[in-house]
Amino acid sequence: MIMSDKSFGIPSGTEVRVPLSKLKKSPKNARKTPHSDAAIEALAASIAAKGILQNLVIEPEVDGEGAATGFFCVTIGEGRRLAQLLRVKRKEIKKSEPIRCVVDTANDPHEISLDENVTRENMHPADQFEAFRKLADERGFGAEEIAARFGVTAQVVRQRLRLGAVSPRLIQLYRDGDLTLEQVMAFAITDDQARQEAVHERFACDCDPSTIRRLLTETHVAATDRRARLVGLEAYTEAGGTILRDLFTEDRGGYLEDVSLLDLLVTARLGREADTLRAAEGWKWAEPHVDFPHAHGMRRTYPHPVELSAEDQAALEAVQSEFDRLTEQHQAAEELPDEVDARFGELETEIDRLDAKRQAYDPDDIARGGAFVVLNHDGSVRVERGFIRPEDEQPHGETGQEGDAQAPDGECGEDDQDPRDGEDEDSAGDEEQPLSDMLVRDLTAHRTLGLRLNLSEQPDVAIVAVTHALAAQIFYLGANAHVVGIQPVKIDLAVHAVGIEDSAAGKAWSDRHANWARQMPKDVGRLWDFVVELDHDSRMSLFAHCAALTVNAVKLPFDRRPRALAAAGHLAGAVALDMTGYWRPTVGSYLGRVTKAVILEAVREGVSAEAAERLSGLKKAEMAASAEQLLASTGWLPALLRTARTEDQADAPDMAQDHDLRSQAAE
Repeated sequence: MIMSDKSFGIPSGTEVRVPLSKLKKSPKNARKTPHSDAAIEALAASIAAKGILQNLVIEPEVDGEGAATGFFCVTIGEGRRLAQLLRVKRKEIKKSEPIRCVVDTANDPHEISLDENVTRENMHPADQFEAFRKLADERGFGAEEIAARFGVTAQVVRQRLRLGAVSPRLIQLYRDGDLTLEQVMAFAITDDQARQEAVHERFACDCDPSTIRRLLTETHVAATDRRARLVGLEAYTEAGGTILRDLFTEDRGGYLEDVSLLDLLVTARLGREADTLRAAEGWKWAEPHVDFPHAHGMRRTYPHPVELSAEDQAALEAVQSEFDRLTEQHQAAEELPDEVDARFGELETEIDRLDAKRQAYDPDDIARGGAFVVLNHDGSVRVERGFIRPEDEQPHGETGQEGDAQAPDGECGEDDQDPRDGEDEDSAGDEEQPLSDMLVRDLTAHRTLGLRLNLSEQPDVAIVAVTHALAAQIFYLGANAHVVGIQPVKIDLAVHAVGIEDSAAGKAWSDRHANWARQMPKDVGRLWDFVVELDHDSRMSLFAHCAALTVNAVKLPFDRRPRALAAAGHLAGAVALDMTGYWRPTVGSYLGRVTKAVILEAVREGVSAEAAERLSGLKKAEMAASAEQLLASTGWLPALLRTARTEDQADAPDMAQDHDLRSQAAE
């Protein structure tokens, strides 16, 4: 029955078709909270695909005198009316579109509206998962098509399809209330139902969702892993690798399932980089390693300053001149044109390339030495050059480098005295009138006592002697060239903290050490003169650097050194150590490695008790990530990294500026 503008007095229960433009929202509708935009979108999509499956319930509108106005108030179905209006707005239908309705004048409009919203029961989520899966399997609908038919996003459809692939046994446990939706979502990270059931049998229903995900991916490699970042996800998948994705949490790229393939690709990539380096730079060898081999036992050489060729010097001056000219031309510009910005980049690259030629390795060191090509902790390729194997050392080489410390190569000529013989030029007797060993010992003992007395009265010379002794042992290997009996004891911090050498502080230390190593004379016999000829500030700087290399404040579970660690605290106060410039509380460095209680205490200390309370209901991973953001700008440190300050240090005027500079370095 098609209604006209004059239709009224229709018997209750009659099915009619009313133009959409004649339908209004009923003031007697029990639902006062408006429908959400998402709900209207979903209804519009459903109606577009399948039509209106349930009639609207209406009553004629009357004016104040009880006369019919020709309009009808929608008692049940207001959402469907709004969905059709949305379709009108999209020009899918016209305002005159006839809508199937049932007239109800027998029941109270408010009561039946309430009944419609209260007495119905939504289907169980598990039924939705399986129903979506059935549409995909039996009717061949893709995620986009299903999404269009039900007014949801394709991502929502993919999530429901993934949940529909969870083991039927686990889905039934979810229906029975023995599993939570969060646990089912965690099991859905893989479609291997046997593995899902195995993990459930291992921990039953008490297992935390994050633990479920961890157990299901423990044999995989996260896309954020340094190996995956080196190879690249595209290259990995092109080689036949598969990636497991978690549709319910931020998985930052997923999990690589074929670890053997990934390791093979990493080894191949590092091998190619090593071959390229050896061919391009002429090293005798170049070895690829996933991790830097700290126990290599080789001496290391470093480049030394060299003069640029006339051609390179001219080229450097030309590009520097153009760089300066462009800088002057555009110094007032808020934003550079693309072509100018690109040119700046080209000039900077060329300046760096030419400037790098100011440092060069000795050709003999290149011919005898090699380099390690290693995988950095950020997924980049790192090259460490200048290592000399023991079998490649010169037969009469007297100096070298210990471990990773930098050391120029020292060599003796055929007529030179070998310092390793332990003889002093002044003590070498005349061949025709040799002195007995007993007399040599006697005389040199007296000389040593004289040296001690005089040295004790001359602190400036003592600094030279100690600096010489430390440098001789740190920068040269096997060169018994020091007279002061002080031995530096060094430990490799990379053994105790993975990735520490890649931190901002680690790189700063490495650069500082390399800078001193490049300045060392090749012959350790000239080291004393080198130290003496340094100006006072430079000599003290070298002394401080050598002394700093021996500092050991690492606390080990089996190493009982309470007095030494207490001294480390005094040293930290003396140098005004502020670890906020060198360390930040992140998920990787701290928050992901402690309990939830410790995380909350950190937030409570660094931010506020209210902030900690807001995080208390989160899962461990979410709590750690949120805490990282909250603590980022607070300067909070765990107790082990805090420095006890004296009042004078706390009031020092330059501390804030020093903190800012260190913070910039840490970033």
